[in-house]
Amino acid sequence: MDLKGAAMAVLVSILWGANSVVIKLGLEDAPPLRLAWMRFVVGGAVICGWAWVTGRFAGFRVEPAEWRPLILLGLLFSVQMAATNVGTWLTSAAHATILLNLYAVHTVVLAHFMIPGDRLTVRKLAGVFIAYSGIVLLFAGQVTQGSPALVGDVIVTVAGALLAERTVYLARAVQRLDPVKLLLAQAGVGTALFVLISSLVEPGATRWTVRLGGSIAYQGVLISGFNFVVNLSLLRRYRPSALSAFFLTQPIFGVVAAALVAGDPLSPDLLVACAAVAVGIGLTSR
Repeated sequence: MDLKGAAMAVLVSILWGANSVVIKLGLEDAPPLRLAWMRFVVGGAVICGWAWVTGRFAGFRVEPAEWRPLILLGLLFSVQMAATNVGTWLTSAAHATILLNLYAVHTVVLAHFMIPGDRLTVRKLAGVFIAYSGIVLLFAGQVTQGSPALVGDVIVTVAGALLAERTVYLARAVQRLDPVKLLLAQAGVGTALFVLISSLVEPGATRWTVRLGGSIAYQGVLISGFNFVVNLSLLRRYRPSALSAFFLTQPIFGVVAAALVAGDPLSPDLLVACAAVAVGIGLTSR
């Protein structure tokens, strides 16, 4: 990992860390699936603009053999985003941040089985154990208190596992497929699915506020656009487990943002879980 790669990884981590908080704010004005497709539209436009400016559309063509992996990626991304938004809607921003960022630990476990040479070590196993122990503690507190956010926590945990699977899938796919195709497949499939499903199951009106506009812009421009482009570039050059070293700051930034922006209380079990996930990410990345 060189200095430029490290700097970009840290920037991605800061932006991604606050993403759950921004999603939670957007959900105040729009239902989960509708918010997702609006994000995809903006993100897709940003990706198209980047591809056009960089000349990546020259000779752009999807080969017959590429349709299947691109559609599978789009479906995986859509399910993951649906779980992320619905789960965040049902729980707090702080909980969503910690549980979603557990994907970095999931990624190391999956990479052991799916990426040649990316093996689990004793140190990585210790990190996995610590991170998962913190999550167990968080869930135990939720069950004991009978918290209504428990269902949301479970859904976001599933979203984190799906995000890890997508990260590993992208790490393999980006070696043989154009990043533009990968990004547009996710935005295109996600938009088509969520526009259809949202129109059927989300009859409520959208409140067009500055808060919603900021949430969509953040998710679409910075996360779906900038972060995805940079992340794919990093995955092309570095192993997922090496990048995880810089991602340990994500839950910390997210929890701080949740407290400052969303007013989420920083309970002891929440802070322990956040620290456990951060330590787990740090250990599994070595």
